[in-house]
Amino acid sequence: MITKTESDAPREIRDTGIRIIGDIRGPEPGATLICFGGIHGNEPAGILALEEVFRQLESAKEPLSAGRFIGVRGNLPALRRSKRYLEQDLNRIWTRTRIGQVCATAPGERSTEEHQLAEILTWLRELLEEGQPPFYFIDLHTTSSPTLPFVTMNDAVINRKFAQLFPVPVILGIEEYLDGPLLSYINELGYVSLGFESGQHQEPSATDSAVDFVRLALIFAGLLSDPGGRETRSRLANLREAAKGDAAFYEVYYRHALQSAREFRMVRGLKSFQTLPGGTLLAHDRDEPVFLKRKGILFMPLYQEQGEEGFFLIRRIAPWALKLSAWLRRFRFQDWLAFLPGIRWADGNTLLVNLRIARFFSKPLFHLLGFRSRHRGRSHLLLTNRERTARNADYRDTFWFSLKRPGRLR
Repeated sequence: MITKTESDAPREIRDTGIRIIGDIRGPEPGATLICFGGIHGNEPAGILALEEVFRQLESAKEPLSAGRFIGVRGNLPALRRSKRYLEQDLNRIWTRTRIGQVCATAPGERSTEEHQLAEILTWLRELLEEGQPPFYFIDLHTTSSPTLPFVTMNDAVINRKFAQLFPVPVILGIEEYLDGPLLSYINELGYVSLGFESGQHQEPSATDSAVDFVRLALIFAGLLSDPGGRETRSRLANLREAAKGDAAFYEVYYRHALQSAREFRMVRGLKSFQTLPGGTLLAHDRDEPVFLKRKGILFMPLYQEQGEEGFFLIRRIAPWALKLSAWLRRFRFQDWLAFLPGIRWADGNTLLVNLRIARFFSKPLFHLLGFRSRHRGRSHLLLTNRERTARNADYRDTFWFSLKRPGRLR
């Protein structure tokens, strides 16, 4: 393993008022990797990790072999005050409707987080117009509870393929329960985009795992050379140890929504990926006890005063289901659904399902084909599909795109 010199680095975030942490170009054309840290202002590990990676690169004789690497600070005012957000969650307002409203609002009338969105959006649009594809986006986060490091992502095959290179758990389906994450907006544009939750907020190990993840992403995206593969093997070993050997895929199937995080109290000592028996007391929400109805796996229990989710429940996805899903999408079975009764395209990548006519279809079937629920009414269901917007052609020449057994990297 690589010696953890990162752990000895200063743990204070530098220059919280400056948006760009670093921007380095290699001598040859190549991919563009963009990493965000501090979208939530009480999560310093991502920024600390990016500052450390840029220190390492800037001290090297040849920082990058090709391409471009950019580190971006997220919610600058919230970072200054070490708060998740000041007025509204910056990672819940990246919907097309909300973005349109922000762009139509005079700067003096925008909220703190709307200002941050507008600045990041302007920068992002300029980058995508002028930058060099393929683009990779990573959003670095931490959790309020103890956790294994894990990846969250919108369920497109290109995201799966890239995520499988990292020996950590991968969580699918969380976008079905959250409105407006930054990466969902980016994924709708068709680019590879992963969230990486590296550990608990203030744990030094969370910064170390984020450093490992970013360095590996640089290698896998072709920006950083690794002769002999020594660094790759060492950092994979670091992440594998932090994840306790768990590199399975999981799916979110329940979200405990909150009216007020201040009135919610999680039972102390619970952690992500903990399997609990039915009947376990999980929390008190507005003085009412919350019990687990049946055996389940707990995910991201809330131990902070800001947040809209008390906890999630997840289940493991069988490998055969992942393979079947990829095969169905490869032959574009999702394109044929609109020919069935009660189903039609609402737009280029959104299905409108009439539940009175197509009630025999279940969510798992739609999930297999890459659809996730965006809105459910009494009579209709709106489902979005990432495969129809995925820019697969941008990534076809990468080593990982056609890799059938990425587990061999581990």
